Amino acid sequence: MSAPLVDLSVHHQPKGLSDRVAFGFTKLLRFCADTFFAKRYGHRAVVLETVAAVPGMVGATINHLSCLRRMCDDRGWIKTLMDEAENERMHLMTFIEISKPTLFERFVIVSVQWVFYLFFFGLYLVSNKTAHRVVGYFEEEAVISYTHYLAEIDEGRSPNVLAPEIAKRYWNLPDTATLRDVVLVVRADEAHHRDVNHGYANELGGLPVQAVAPCPPHAALEPTWKTAA
Repeated sequence: MSAPLVDLSVHHQPKGLSDRVAFGFTKLLRFCADTFFAKRYGHRAVVLETVAAVPGMVGATINHLSCLRRMCDDRGWIKTLMDEAENERMHLMTFIEISKPTLFERFVIVSVQWVFYLFFFGLYLVSNKTAHRVVGYFEEEAVISYTHYLAEIDEGRSPNVLAPEIAKRYWNLPDTATLRDVVLVVRADEAHHRDVNHGYANELGGLPVQAVAPCPPHAALEPTWKTAA
């Protein structure tokens, strides 16, 4: 399976205070990531995906409760956001297999996850438009980061190891798939999430919704209890 082509030029120009706050916050986190990880893209990916797996679950939870309270339809957003959360979690599980984080790094992962979950939950309650714009900008940075990771692999600075089994199963990659193949499909996933979240922020702000980048096909994850039964 080949990854869909990704438009690397996509960028939402900030419009208004909400967008500028979201963009500034994202750039601050990008500076922190660049300072702490430099070009250790495998370890950067682990922490990046820890953060990226949070917004979809938060958005789905709040939208679910809101629809129950208001007795209205969600227009498909709950499943969309749940799928995003699951997809980002699979990114995390894949890069954990590749990077083998230390106990300290695992502690950092757990700490970052809790801090960001509480922050994003509060932000979503205050302004869901700003929250989705933050995620859209996060995903723009993720696309850039994975593009740099590809360059590191192509130029021999990062070893192009075999793809872990979890990645082969999830993206239906061939047995010969490598890290480069994984990064390509992950980057395509991030481009899809980028467009979905910018689109949702636009919809909430009364702006036109742009086209959404295609998402690579994934295997359906079945609960293990079904197999056991």
